[in-house]
Amino acid sequence: MRRAKFIEKLEEQKLLLQDPGYVRTVQRMAEVDGQKQAVVRRQRVRPWWKMDSTGQIIMSVKFGAKPIEFEKGKAGIAVPSKDKLPTVINTLIEAVRAGEMDDLFANASKSRPAVGKK
Repeated sequence: MRRAKFIEKLEEQKLLLQDPGYVRTVQRMAEVDGQKQAVVRRQRVRPWWKMDSTGQIIMSVKFGAKPIEFEKGKAGIAVPSKDKLPTVINTLIEAVRAGEMDDLFANASKSRPAVGKK
């Protein structure tokens, strides 16, 4: 389940790269006129990449809201240009499918605090 969800997020990043105005739609239950109904909502998708001062693209792969550290202190992937981003995203998708990032996911989920009921 964790792999499938992460691949879905990477696919969204590819869509955002193709269309900067891409917006995700989700269906939620909301109270309309006193009754609960399914409502379609739009959610903005934020890019996982930024350009640094040298013009190089830095892509930070996020698990939840936190960037994943591939090595100690290195939480980004340096990409020479924006044209190479789809290749990097496809490589990450293949790595997730092969299970190569499972240890990184486990480490990232350990650092997140457990959410309990009040």
